[in-house]
Amino acid sequence: MRNEERTEGGEGDLPDRFGVGGVSVEVRPVPDSDTVVLVLAGELDRDSVAPLRKQLERGDGSGRVIVDCSGLSFCDSSGLNVLLRARLRMLEAGGSLDLSGLRPPVDRMFDITGARGIFAVYEDTDEALSRHGHEGGG
Repeated sequence: MRNEERTEGGEGDLPDRFGVGGVSVEVRPVPDSDTVVLVLAGELDRDSVAPLRKQLERGDGSGRVIVDCSGLSFCDSSGLNVLLRARLRMLEAGGSLDLSGLRPPVDRMFDITGARGIFAVYEDTDEALSRHGHEGGG
């Protein structure tokens, strides 16, 4: 996950501009740290979760990943499942997976399912970066 890149999801490999929907994932390594920020935009669902899964499976899991959800307009149980599995894998490897920027539709899904209490959740990525090692803003 160390290389800055952008991938797009949807049905197959069609990018969002074809009207398929989906999610884009932008990888932003944080200089001089073991932290990577994954910036999500669009709709994270069963048909578009592959790019996020791919990025979360890269590396050994021992670093810190902040998933910036401020650009997400929707997340279903498939997206939640990928995030929960990645969090467990990272914890087992000595790493962490935190969330930032949950907007109301996505935040509500995390709240209703109880997942909001499992993750460290921050208002935005800047707060997440400044409060590493502290409890999230959930």
